[in-house]
Amino acid sequence: MPPSEKKKGKAPKTTAQRLDSVIKSARNKMRKDRELKTDLTRLPTLTWLMFLKFVDDMERVHEDEAVLAGETYRGLIDPPYRWRDWAADSAGITGPDLLSFINGEQTVRADGTKGPGLFTYLRSLRGNGEGRQRRDVVSAVFRDLRNYATSGYVLRDVINLINDIHFDNTEDIQTLGRMYETLLREMRDAAGQNGEFYTPRPVVRFMVDVIDPKLGETVLDPACGTGGFLAAAFDHMRPSADTVEKREILQRSTLRGGEDSSLPFLLAQMNLLLHGLEAPDIEFGNALRFKLTEIGERDRVEVILTNPPFGGEEEAGILTNFPDDRRTAETALLFLQLIMRRLKRGGHGRAGVVVPNGILFGDGIAARIKADLLERFNLHTIVRLPEGTFSPYTDIPTNIIFFDTSGPTGDIWYWEQPLPEGRRKYSKTQPLLYEELSDCLEWWSARREGARAWKVFGPSLIKRDSEGRTIAVDLDLKNPRAKEADHRRPVEIIEGAIAEQRKLLAVLDELRALVVAFDKITSDSPRARLGDVAPLVRRQVHIDPEKTYTEIGVRSFYKGIFHRRTIPGAEFTWQKLFRIATGDLVFSNLMAWEQAIALASAADDGCVGNHRMLTCEADRTRCLPMFLWYYFRTPEGFAQVVAASPGSIARNKTLSAELLPNITVPVPSLDAQEWFEALHAKAQAVELGQAEVDRALSGLMPSLLHHAFG
Repeated sequence: MPPSEKKKGKAPKTTAQRLDSVIKSARNKMRKDRELKTDLTRLPTLTWLMFLKFVDDMERVHEDEAVLAGETYRGLIDPPYRWRDWAADSAGITGPDLLSFINGEQTVRADGTKGPGLFTYLRSLRGNGEGRQRRDVVSAVFRDLRNYATSGYVLRDVINLINDIHFDNTEDIQTLGRMYETLLREMRDAAGQNGEFYTPRPVVRFMVDVIDPKLGETVLDPACGTGGFLAAAFDHMRPSADTVEKREILQRSTLRGGEDSSLPFLLAQMNLLLHGLEAPDIEFGNALRFKLTEIGERDRVEVILTNPPFGGEEEAGILTNFPDDRRTAETALLFLQLIMRRLKRGGHGRAGVVVPNGILFGDGIAARIKADLLERFNLHTIVRLPEGTFSPYTDIPTNIIFFDTSGPTGDIWYWEQPLPEGRRKYSKTQPLLYEELSDCLEWWSARREGARAWKVFGPSLIKRDSEGRTIAVDLDLKNPRAKEADHRRPVEIIEGAIAEQRKLLAVLDELRALVVAFDKITSDSPRARLGDVAPLVRRQVHIDPEKTYTEIGVRSFYKGIFHRRTIPGAEFTWQKLFRIATGDLVFSNLMAWEQAIALASAADDGCVGNHRMLTCEADRTRCLPMFLWYYFRTPEGFAQVVAASPGSIARNKTLSAELLPNITVPVPSLDAQEWFEALHAKAQAVELGQAEVDRALSGLMPSLLHHAFG
C-alpha cells in the first residue's frame, strides 16, 4: 500500500491523546536539563509555563469580548511580557538570552528594549487597591517562585510544546484538568515526606459529598495545598449555577483558600483555573498568623473543608496568637482552634477536617481543645480511615472529624472504614478508591449501629479532676464489634516504633543543640527587678450583688490555678476581690513557699482572687509571662520567692508584697524569650511523639499472641 494511502487511513488524535503527547514530550525534554531530572522540579516548571499560557489565552478572549462590547480593556500583563510577545514564536528568544529574560533583574527583552526580567516584572504587578484582583494573583504566584531550568534551549523546546495547548478551548481545559490531577499525584509520590500538599482525591470527594456545600455558601480551606478541596467543591456546586447571576456567585464569592508555601500556591492556582475558576481567591500566607481573638463575624464562613498539616511546628510568634493554655507544638491542634473560630455561629457553619490519631487520644492541651469542641460544637461523626490511606506520605492512622455549630455535642457516631478483603493496608500502588466508600455514603443518611458503625455519648468522654479541670478527652475509641488484636505483624509494629523513635532522636539532637545555644544567650543576660518588668497590679472589683463571680485559687507544686467556686456577688460583699487577667503571674502569698505560683490562662480571664492572691502583669515590651513563670520554677527563682516569704514556722511564711517586686529576674532579649517558648513547644512535641510510640508498642504483645496462636 502506498504511503499516502496509509496516511489517509490514520485516525486523527483525540484531544486526550494530543495533550498526553504534549505533556509526555515536555517532561522528556526537561530531563535533558541537569536541574529538571525529577518531578519535583519538572512539574513546577511545567506549571508556571502553562499558567502564563493560560493567562494569555484568557486575555485574548477578554479582549475580543471588550471589542464586541465597544469597551476598552486593560490587559493583565503588559507588552512585552505577554506569552504572545516572547514565547509564541517557535523561533523566538532562546538559550542564554531566554534565561536572562526570565531570571534577570534587568535584561534585554524580546523586543530589543531594556527593562526588568520576566519574573521581576510579574512580582511587581499590583491591582488598583479595590479588592482582590487578577494582577495581585499573578504577583503572589511568582513572589517566591524559582525558575529551576538551567538550559534556555531545553526550555525553548518545552515552550514550543506548550504552545500546542489551547486554554481558550473548553475541551482542552477539561482534559488537561483531569491530567493535571495525575501529575499532582505523581509529584506527591516523588516528594515522599515533603508531599504534604496532596490529599487523596477519594477522601476529598467523599468529604465534599457529605458536607454538601450549597451555592451561596462560602467554602474555606485555610491550608489548601494544591487546592483539591476547593476544586472538588467547585465541581460539586457547578451544576446548580444555571444562570448568569448564579455563575457570578460561584466565580466571585464562594471559594476561599490559604497557603503559605510558594510551590503548592502555584499548583493550586493552576488546578483551580483548569477546573474553571477564573480568579482563585487564595491568600498567600500562614492562616495562623492572626490573633485568634481578633477573628470576628466578617471572617466566619459556612463551610470549612481541610487537611491541615500535622506533626509540624510553628514559630513562637504564631503561638502567641492563641490562649496561653491552648498553645501547642502540634500544628493540627492550632488549625483546629482556628477552624472552630472561623465557622458561622448558630448552626450555620459546618466542617470536615482530617486529623491524625494523636489528636484523638492526646491529653493536656489537646484534651482542653477537644473539650472546647465537644462543649461548644456538635461533633457528630468520626470516620476512621484504614492504614496506608495517605501512603506513601505517612502510615499514621488518620481520621475525618465532622462537626457543626449547632452544638453542644450529644451522640458521636463512628464509622470504621474497612480494608478490601485480603488486604492489610493501602499503598501507593493500591490506594483507596472512591467506590470503596459507598457503604459509608449509604449509611450517612440512614444511620444505624452495625459491624462498622457505633455511637457514644460525647460529654461522657470528658474527664475532669476534683477541681473541675479537664484532664482527658479520649476520642480514640475502638470498634466494640471488632477484634481487639492488632492484625499487623509483630515485625511491622516494631519497625514502625523504631522509625518513630529515630525521628524523636533526631528532634532530641536538634533540641540539645538549641538548648546549648540558648544557655549561651541567657547566661550573660541582664537582670532587672520584677517590679520593673512585671509590677504588682490590683484590679479591684466593685461587687454587684446581682451578678455571679468565679473565685480562683493556686495549687501548690506549680500545679496551676483552679476555680474555687462561682457564687452571687451578695456573698462576696464582706471582702475585697481583684480581677485576674490572661497572662498574670499569680502568687498565693500564704503558700508561695510551697510553689503555689501559676500563670493565668484565658480560662481564668475575668475571674477574681481575694487579697491573698498577688498578681504581677508582665510588660510585654520587655518580657513574656511564660518566660517569667518558668524562671520561678527554677531552683534560683524559687529560692528568691522563699527569701521574700519571711516567717519561722511553715504555715506563718507569707510572701511579702513589699519584697516580691525586689526579686531580680533575668531579662534576655524578647527574641531569646520567644526562642525559649519554641524550645518548650519542641519538648512538648517530643513528649507527644513518645506517647505515640508507647501506644503503638502496647499492641505488640497482642499481635505476638495473635500471630502465634491465631
